[in-house]
Amino acid sequence: MAKWGECDFSEIEKLEKQFEKLSKVDIDRFCQEVSKELAARLLAKVIPRTPVGEGTFETIKGKRYTIKSGGTLRRGWTANSESEAEEGNVQDVTTYVNSLKILRLGNNYIIVIENPVKYASYVEYGHRQEPGRYVSAIGKRLKASWVEGKYMLTISEQELEAEIPTLIENKMKKYIEECFSNGQ
Repeated sequence: MAKWGECDFSEIEKLEKQFEKLSKVDIDRFCQEVSKELAARLLAKVIPRTPVGEGTFETIKGKRYTIKSGGTLRRGWTANSESEAEEGNVQDVTTYVNSLKILRLGNNYIIVIENPVKYASYVEYGHRQEPGRYVSAIGKRLKASWVEGKYMLTISEQELEAEIPTLIENKMKKYIEECFSNGQ
């Protein structure tokens, strides 16, 4: 009778265990982590792009007093209300993103990012104004009938949209590598 030889199947058995572990991975948790990372990256892009106003000042007897500092719109990205943004009591981006709720509709994971400051949409998309009208807050007369928007959120979304496939691919590779390396 012929001798067939010996075969070591331990590596194949180890690979089988790693695939078993990978099949038990919580895909929902992974998608939520990716969603939160995307939200944080969007905020990291939109916050510096958001313009900061000069603030409101009052001059009394030649001395300038700050009534309201600028930056309310920028702070609004991580605030829960406009008053919170005005006061400056806002969270850092990571804490804010971790507090956001993630909605799941079918295969889609949705995180709503909004700026509660009432004039945010006017700065984003632009607005009309009446030329010649005097605005005491800025101490000037309006000149143009249309003020162009800054598109800080729109541009940030477009930039992030281009990065999403690479970001998800890298995150998935890292996740799979962790599953296989921990299975040894």
